[in-house]
Parts: sequence; structure tokens; C-alpha cells
Amino acid sequence: MPITVTKLEREFVFDGHPLPDPNPNMSVEQVREMYIPTHPEITTATVTGPETVDGKLRYTFSRAIGYKG
Repeated sequence: MPITVTKLEREFVFDGHPLPDPNPNMSVEQVREMYIPTHPEITTATVTGPETVDGKLRYTFSRAIGYKG
């Protein structure tokens, strides 16, 4: 019985909004760095995943919860 290997697409989510995968060869940290100019809060966000959702590998950036001052 042959084994079929399928590479799953990655999907990134921040603040409930999907972010396209800019380059599948980039690491998750490189993707974070790329999105910092447009989403500064992603700098301190935690990353969870990957989890398989609808045939894609989903990485979720969650805002850090803390106090200023």
C-alpha cells in the first residue's frame, strides 16, 4: 500500500483575522517579523499551533495580556 505525503498550507491568525502566509519557506518567527510594521501588537504576541483546521496548519498569534506602567 503506497503512502501519500501531502504538504499542508499554513495559515496565520491574529486578533481573529487571517493573515496570508507570505512565503512557506519562512519560519514562524520570520513571518511575525514581516507583519510587525502593519500589526505592532504582534511583537509581544504568543504563538500557538500549529493545529490542523480545514486542511491547513493554523498558527495563532494571541495578544499578550499585561499592565502598562
